[in-house]
Amino acid sequence: MSWRPRVVDFDEAWNKLFSTIQAVITLEHIERATWNGCFSDMYALCVASPEPLGQRLYTETKIFLENHVRHLHKRVLESEGQVLVMYHRYWEEYSKGAGYVDCLGSCLQTNDHGGEDVNQKVIRGVIDSFVHIGQYEKTFSLQFYQYFFESPFLTETRNYYKQEASHLLQEFNCSQYMEKVLGRLKDEEVRCQKYLHESSYTKVIHAVQQRMVADHLQFFHAECHHFIRQEKTLDVANMYVLLRTVPEGLPPMIQELQDHIQDEGLRATSNLPQENMPASFVESVLEVHGRFVQLITTVLNGDHCFMSALDKALTSIINYREPKSVCKAPKLLAQHCDNLLKKSGKGMTKDELEDKLTSLITVFQYIDDKDVFRKFYTRKLAKRLIHGLSMSMDSEEAMIKKLKQTFGYGFTWNLHQMCSDMSISADLNKEFSNFIQNQDTVIDLGISFQISVLQAEAWPLTQAPPPMSAVPQELQKSVWTFELFYSQHFRGRKLSWLHDLSTGEVKMNYLGQPYVAVVATHQMAVLLAFTNSDTVSYKELQDSTQMSEKDLMRTIKSLLDVKIINHDSEKDIDSGSSLSLNMNFSSERTNFEITASVQKATPQEREQTRSAVDNDWKMHLQAAIVHIMKARKVLRHKALIREVIGQTRAKFNPTIGMIKECIEVLIDKQYMERSQESPDEYSYIA
Repeated sequence: MSWRPRVVDFDEAWNKLFSTIQAVITLEHIERATWNGCFSDMYALCVASPEPLGQRLYTETKIFLENHVRHLHKRVLESEGQVLVMYHRYWEEYSKGAGYVDCLGSCLQTNDHGGEDVNQKVIRGVIDSFVHIGQYEKTFSLQFYQYFFESPFLTETRNYYKQEASHLLQEFNCSQYMEKVLGRLKDEEVRCQKYLHESSYTKVIHAVQQRMVADHLQFFHAECHHFIRQEKTLDVANMYVLLRTVPEGLPPMIQELQDHIQDEGLRATSNLPQENMPASFVESVLEVHGRFVQLITTVLNGDHCFMSALDKALTSIINYREPKSVCKAPKLLAQHCDNLLKKSGKGMTKDELEDKLTSLITVFQYIDDKDVFRKFYTRKLAKRLIHGLSMSMDSEEAMIKKLKQTFGYGFTWNLHQMCSDMSISADLNKEFSNFIQNQDTVIDLGISFQISVLQAEAWPLTQAPPPMSAVPQELQKSVWTFELFYSQHFRGRKLSWLHDLSTGEVKMNYLGQPYVAVVATHQMAVLLAFTNSDTVSYKELQDSTQMSEKDLMRTIKSLLDVKIINHDSEKDIDSGSSLSLNMNFSSERTNFEITASVQKATPQEREQTRSAVDNDWKMHLQAAIVHIMKARKVLRHKALIREVIGQTRAKFNPTIGMIKECIEVLIDKQYMERSQESPDEYSYIA
């Protein structure tokens, strides 16, 4: 056969092709020679001269197929009770025959799939026919499927599950109903995969969710309180799975869990025993945190919305304050840290201490008044370092490192400096020892003398130390020699002696056996007054120590409490009183400490800590107000309050009263003024 274009009689060629196409579309047997001849005839028509006849061939073929489909449609309608079966049969025949017809032009092959049962195969085949009909459309291949099948199918699905939901709600409780709904959803997923085109999967599932869940949100939300309060994990998990796919389904559930956590936390942290309250408070918070993290992780798939609710609830728990009182969490947390890091840390291993310190950071993250915690923590750290009460410097530095990693260097710079001062002081003591040994005449201090030099800006020692004009004679040489040494090494620096923070060891040789007492400097001054006499008058103590009456009375009382000295009368101590050494003193320990009563934090010190924080906050608020007003120039009162709270929230939560107080201070300082047109408006004064 020649492949060159030639003149072709279309009617003659079409008559030959028509009988072959008719046999192909009805799957009749065709001789191979006839089949091969069709390729030649179709090629000849497509390249015919003087004008190709391919378009006319396409038109005649289309007319034939349309007439054939109308004939099949009529036969399906006449089948009465076997409509689906006959439809599927003719569709299979037609689609296979159409594929063979297509082979005549494109040489494409079709695949035949089997293995399904008759009913499933028939239904799937019918549905697939709607998809295949549009597969050659260039614009939207699923339009026929969606219009003639999917849309009415979704309508029927919605109607069915609306009735199904109504029936189930009347027959079952919420827990049982959720199980039924989950079962229906699972069944629908299986049916979708068996019968429908993949584009319909989500639409069908959404229709079921809409009728069985979204239409009954009020019912679910009413039962949510009961499930969460009783922590019925299976029901909570089922409700979460159903509500998470429905708009506005989860928020009430999230709020319910937040309220439940808050109630549980406040219950756990209220009415704590006074004994070891800091540890009880921290352990109660951690128990609530761990319990609900476990619930959210295992039951609620770790959903970040529920984790956020947990954070909000714990923030409310930890920062809760009784009416007209301050939040107790910062102080309790600082005290718990102090108890853990002291030498009396109950024999914990290094790993146990590390775990407890790490857990403290979890609690600390929820504190709003972080500056208050820092003030209390700094004071307690200072006492541990100065009095040698720390379990180890490694533990102290590990805790400071955790705080730094969580809140930045600015939060811990002074804590780092305090530890550094102790390390530097150790080296300084070695240099001082070498200094007194290397003089032309070796200096004999007569006592073992160790000092700590502290940088004033890093330590919480801003208040003026109690005056002690008369340093005990036994200490005077050591003090004078160290000042000489320090002035030669550090020119321009001035030392201020903090006698109220110093301690010393006093050996008592007047008893049957020697005792060594660790005492504060003021206690030492009083005890050394008894060196040459067993009895000393109150007036003599005043003259020798030159302490204020308040400090002297406090020191004497601390020595009376441990029965090292006696008072000659049952009356209160006054200027005419006499004090004497207790010659019958005894103790189970030969080395003991009596500084605790004078080192113990007083209510005044705690008030000073709170006052210092308030002053810091007010300075921060004033700076924020000036910064805002400088940028805005003119601002109304409520807008200023909002912006100040927004700028300071990350550091602390100021009260409206404190902000108003700072505004008044800045008006008095002439940084800003009230507008003449409106008393509710402020203007910045350049």
